Amino acid sequence: MNNEIKQIFQLGFPWQTQDPFLFCVYHLDHYPKGNGELGPADSLEGRNLGNDFQIKDGYRMYHGSTVPGFPAHPHRGFETITVVNKGFCDHSDSLGAAGRFGEGDVQWMTAGSGVQHSEMFPLIHTDKENTLELFQIWLNLPAKNKFADPHFKMLWHEDIPVLKLEQSTVKIIAGRFGSVQALEPAPDSWASETENDVAIWNIKIETDGSITLPKANKGTTRTIYIYEGETIEVLGESIPPNYGIEVEATSETIIKAIGREASILVLQGKPINEPVAKYGPFVMNTDQELQKAMDEFRTTQFGGWPWRHPDQTHEVDRERFAKYPDGTIIEK
Repeated sequence: MNNEIKQIFQLGFPWQTQDPFLFCVYHLDHYPKGNGELGPADSLEGRNLGNDFQIKDGYRMYHGSTVPGFPAHPHRGFETITVVNKGFCDHSDSLGAAGRFGEGDVQWMTAGSGVQHSEMFPLIHTDKENTLELFQIWLNLPAKNKFADPHFKMLWHEDIPVLKLEQSTVKIIAGRFGSVQALEPAPDSWASETENDVAIWNIKIETDGSITLPKANKGTTRTIYIYEGETIEVLGESIPPNYGIEVEATSETIIKAIGREASILVLQGKPINEPVAKYGPFVMNTDQELQKAMDEFRTTQFGGWPWRHPDQTHEVDRERFAKYPDGTIIEK
């Protein structure tokens, strides 16, 4: 194996990550036509509703019982970055923030001291299938920011920098690629400090084309996830799709797509290098902090749930929008 490749591993559910990232999951669901109430027109009989993670007829309901998705649940101590390439996500949270985003949009949420949110996948189209493709990435917070105020930020696809190279296209969700800088991340994020070298790139490489990832700072981790393609050559090593590769980030990384177009996700960043105590939706530094998080959630519900339903969705005909905690509404 090339000495610039540290590890090659098969992608599971979720995907394996490196510090400062805690978690990455890829959702690809080929939902059927909608029933006019944002759920599937198909019968849901035979599904383990409330815990439906097994692909059946091309899709999963996750924890949804009528609309697929994840009803209200808490988080503390890290950030969620939700990249919706296809389809839509309806967000609602305990801050009173809400939104419908998709078709390339990204939501960046700092859970910080504690927040509840729901993420439902509305099946808007009643005349055609509703394909959903998204990544959810968990980026850790250092101890100094574990109790930062929760923050909700939308990165609309019209504003996200997309770098068109000769044989590839790079969507720069976080960090910098060459001279092109991403939009500002959430203010208390590990990614908000330039020296932490955090980058999230979603890359498409043309058939038989290539891309060279630029060098990163010393000590930065870099993981490449291949989720579409035929044969991918990374630093001269042939790798099939549905594999991840940890590479030496201080060297340029040359990636080629052999046979057909390839799609990859790249996560990189300087490790936080702090203890991680993790239990479900809480990520702290010690077991005592974890216990305190659970106790506080039981007592305070992190501000309660201001919405009518735990699996809150927005109006059927609502376009993309974001409602912020201060009441500001952005319509797209």
